[in-house]
Amino acid sequence: MTAEDRLPPGLSGPPEPFGPEELVVLRAAGRVRAWERGEVLIRQGGHPDSVILITDGLTKVTSDSDNGYTSLLALRGPGELVGELSCLDGSPRSATVTAMVRVDGVVVAAATFRRLLGEHEKLSASVLCSVVARLRDSDILRAGHGAHTARVRVARVLVELARRYGVAEQTPPGAISVHMNQQELAGASATSRESVVRCLRTMQDEGLVETYRGRTVVLDLARLRELAET
Repeated sequence: MTAEDRLPPGLSGPPEPFGPEELVVLRAAGRVRAWERGEVLIRQGGHPDSVILITDGLTKVTSDSDNGYTSLLALRGPGELVGELSCLDGSPRSATVTAMVRVDGVVVAAATFRRLLGEHEKLSASVLCSVVARLRDSDILRAGHGAHTARVRVARVLVELARRYGVAEQTPPGAISVHMNQQELAGASATSRESVVRCLRTMQDEGLVETYRGRTVVLDLARLRELAET
């Protein structure tokens, strides 16, 4: 299922990081595996023994600090790799990857992955472009944390999640469901859970979102994007 399959008509997600040829190469080199909701695909501090190509489902990437705070770093969905950086430099896993729903994927051994990069120039270039795009997104996100209010930061996270990983709701027309709880949204927007609750309550009063247990439904993406760009 591609990003476009999950989104309402007229709303396009970002381009897939890998083309059909690269996906065939990765699938052929690994073994198929499934993880149920809540299962850990990769654990922070673990040995970098493999990369995982997600073929279906959605995962969250989190990092635990010494003071016990858990930061949500990113979401990863179909067509994306997780665990590739530590496999390239051999360092321990820097984050934990957890299934938010049932996830299907292809596990490729680290040594095999490195060999494939040497043998397939196009795959190597695609991995590099994917890493660069993620670093750029991270830089933009960090820059925005100090320059915008909590309300704008929460709106920006919701818009980006809806664009990349949103699931179309049957009613009302155009509604997009974002599967992330309030604590995860707080980590992604670099604010407190209490601030997220206040922001969502205001957005709900304005008809921008509806909140449910474990997810937020974006009702008016255009207006929410206007808020995110202020």
